[in-house]
Order: sequence, then C-alpha cells, then structure tokens
Amino acid sequence: MKMTREYGEGQNIITAYGGGGVQVNHQAHHESLVVLPDQLIPQWPVSRVDDLKPEVFEPVLALSPEIVLLGTGPTLRWPPREVLYAIRARGIGLEVMDTSAACRTYNIVMGEGRRVAAVLLIPG
Repeated sequence: MKMTREYGEGQNIITAYGGGGVQVNHQAHHESLVVLPDQLIPQWPVSRVDDLKPEVFEPVLALSPEIVLLGTGPTLRWPPREVLYAIRARGIGLEVMDTSAACRTYNIVMGEGRRVAAVLLIPG
C-alpha cells in the first residue's frame, strides 16, 4: 500500500507498506523497526509478538513518546500482559493493531504534531 501525503522536512513519514517491508521516507526496511518523527531505530530485535518483553521497549520509552503504536504484523495480535502493563505504568498510551493500520495511524498522529512511536513488527 502506497501512502502519498508528505509532511515537513526532517520528519519521518511512512511512505509505503507491503511486500514484506515498510518504506520510511521512500527507503525500504525489511526488518522490524521503530519510527518516530525525528528518529528511526532500524533492525529492532523482535519480529514476533510472542517474543515481546517489557525490556525490549526500554530504548523506545526512553525517547518519551506520548503514544506507542504497536504494529503486530499482518494480523492484530495482543502482546503479553506484562508488556501492556509496563508501558501503561509509564503513563504512555499504547495502541495495538496490525502493521498496516499502525503505518496509517502513525502518519495521522505524527501529522497532528504529537510525539508518537510506531513499533512495527516485520515477520522474518
């Protein structure tokens, strides 16, 4: 799926999703990654929901997002409860959805000027 709306310079936007990867600013990524408006964490170490643990989110939470969008792959899958509790305990919003929806939602929330982090799982 191609996403065409452009935002301001210096902001990471998701320009496409599908075919086993995500494009950020028209650059392809075929491994899990984290996208924030001003930062990109490529090659995030988790590609399966079952492997998510609270500690893998620490680098993301240290960047103080208002909300984390967790894209769980082609279908929505809930992460372990300890992940949900750990993020919410920090006062950070968490929305879980399939990766396609997370990509679309990220662009909308980022376009509103909010500090959003999209954690996008790309199955390997």
